[in-house]
Amino acid sequence: MNDYIKTSESEFERNSNPKIAAGQKAYMKNRFEFFGIKTPLRREISKPFLQKEFLPDKKYLKKTIKTLWEKPQREFQYFAQELAFKYKKQFEKKDIALFEYMILNKSWWDTVDFIAAKITGEYFKLFPSEIKNVTENWLASGNIWLQRSCLLFQLKYKENTDTELLSHIINKLTGSEEFFINKAIGWILREYGKINPDWVIDFTKKTQLSALSKKEALRIILK
Repeated sequence: MNDYIKTSESEFERNSNPKIAAGQKAYMKNRFEFFGIKTPLRREISKPFLQKEFLPDKKYLKKTIKTLWEKPQREFQYFAQELAFKYKKQFEKKDIALFEYMILNKSWWDTVDFIAAKITGEYFKLFPSEIKNVTENWLASGNIWLQRSCLLFQLKYKENTDTELLSHIINKLTGSEEFFINKAIGWILREYGKINPDWVIDFTKKTQLSALSKKEALRIILK
């Protein structure tokens, strides 16, 4: 595991670009350090490390992810979440604690949205019995990133979206003044509107949504 991390770290360092890093750091409101590697190159660098034959054993996933997450450069968090996604067929019930750690630490939209829509989305497909308990705890936490994750884990569910659950979560969060919550409400409704526009139109009519949420929800439908 240590060699795996050290080798990936040396590859990121070898491709660092201070000028690009400065721009990336500014774009992220100076919240994180960067190597200065643009997304296409970062994915190219990461690709060999994400091939099945080179992946660490699943038993090392928690330690590997946390080690990467604690590193200062943001590229490590991007790499860590892509690594976690590679184990989606091997997720265990207990892994939700790791995903919650990822959401709660170094939180910003660029990682939380991936974790919510891809990682927790896949986790809940494997363990649907966990959905109610986890989402209720996350909604009650008061943490906007856990709450945003409740909204977005169904982002790619399409016709399998649980509209009763989605309605419940949105209604729990209506009245929020948090931009990232209201934006996510609009986003998940807009995405589901591609599958079932009539449901979304009806929902926006009978639900007291923020102006931002409603605008985002209907942006494509009423185009």
